[in-house]
Amino acid sequence: MPCSWRTSDLQLLLMLTVFLVAEYVSASNNSTQQIVSPVDRKQNQSLETHPVEANTSLPVLVDTKAYLSCPSIVLTNGLLTIWEITLRDKPFCIRTHRRDTNETIETNCTDKRMTWPDRPDQIPALQIDPVAITHEGHYRCDVAAPDGNFQNNYHLRVLVAPEMTLFQSENRTAVCKAAAGRPAARISWTPAGDCVPEHKGWGNGTVTVQSTCHWADGNVSIVSCSVSHETGNWNQSIELNQGAKTSKPPIILYSILPVIILVIVGFVWLLKIIGCSRIYKLKKTEPTPGGEEDEMQPYASYTEKINPLYDTTNRVKTSQVLQSEVDGMNLHTS
Repeated sequence: MPCSWRTSDLQLLLMLTVFLVAEYVSASNNSTQQIVSPVDRKQNQSLETHPVEANTSLPVLVDTKAYLSCPSIVLTNGLLTIWEITLRDKPFCIRTHRRDTNETIETNCTDKRMTWPDRPDQIPALQIDPVAITHEGHYRCDVAAPDGNFQNNYHLRVLVAPEMTLFQSENRTAVCKAAAGRPAARISWTPAGDCVPEHKGWGNGTVTVQSTCHWADGNVSIVSCSVSHETGNWNQSIELNQGAKTSKPPIILYSILPVIILVIVGFVWLLKIIGCSRIYKLKKTEPTPGGEEDEMQPYASYTEKINPLYDTTNRVKTSQVLQSEVDGMNLHTS
């Protein structure tokens, strides 16, 4: 009997020892977790505050200023800042600044419009002023710090506002054009008509969009064209009746042209008739030689009557003629 009680006591002691060891191990694990968790929280907060990488699509209007920033970390922690620029049809450009030596190095960076906006050790950003279409591309800022490397990636998209025009080409047909936009603009009509869109691309990446619409319904008198673009929206209206009025002058001209021709032909014919009548009158009034003698005869007789000298001369001439005739007859008889 005493042996059986001893065995029971040993079993109870063994179970109590195992339970105490388990409790000790559990308490040790809890204390370790309490010591490590603040470090983990600090690391998590650091990761939340300083993202390792950020990608951004940045649209910028042409001929304006662009500002590209690096990751927002404490400047004193940044040891090295590197800008990597990849543009179309241009060499790979690298801009580097070392904080410990305050040294700036540029490799294959010839565009003077890209600069540091301030001292790189204070603001390690990149400024482009003014922005051109050729600046479209990829930009990356790398910052090396004791607690890791951080990046900001940008895809710079250069926008060009289109130039809108609205005019009427034919009767009840209007043309809306958005010229040289980047990217291509969108055109819509109010009310909707029978439209034909056209697109034409240019070498600098801009696109001209044109929409030609016709309205067969005679009740539609005013139409509106809307141009939508990332740089803004434009709206213009036109009255279709103005196009119908502008097409009337050619019709009037075609109807008046035969009348004008008839008037010109009649005037020329009238001039010919007047010319012929004048020629006929001149021929009719032209004097004849006999007529001149008849007209001169009265003047001669009048002169003879009133001019005594002329009458005496005439008598002398007559007596001389008679005397010559008499002398002739005497010579003939002898």
